[in-house]
Amino acid sequence: MAKLAVLRHEEGVRLNPDCLVALYAELGETGAEQIVARAMEELAARLSEIQRHADERNAAGVARAARLLIKVAEQIGMTSFASVAGDVLTTSAAGEAVAQAATLARLVRIGDRSLTAVWDLRDMTI
Repeated sequence: MAKLAVLRHEEGVRLNPDCLVALYAELGETGAEQIVARAMEELAARLSEIQRHADERNAAGVARAARLLIKVAEQIGMTSFASVAGDVLTTSAAGEAVAQAATLARLVRIGDRSLTAVWDLRDMTI
């Protein structure tokens, strides 16, 4: 009888808190809160969009959504999220469906953890 192994994909996320500190210093608490909230909403929407485009095998849509994810994630210091979105962009451009599926699954995991980490970090800085 074969044994089934369950793999847990847990890796830390990297955040650059200096980005949030700079936003708060430049825009004040209210302005920074609005920027972070909009960025989080945008990231969640683009993450959903990139999954839909991947399901539809729409490489151009995946690439566009990945570029937007990178831009917004970098704006608020989500370095892991931006990096993995770059990996999705690379695998999509190479036409590597299996690699794209693997990096997209990783992007979803990192995205969920990164969004939580930014909210937690934001709550600590206020």
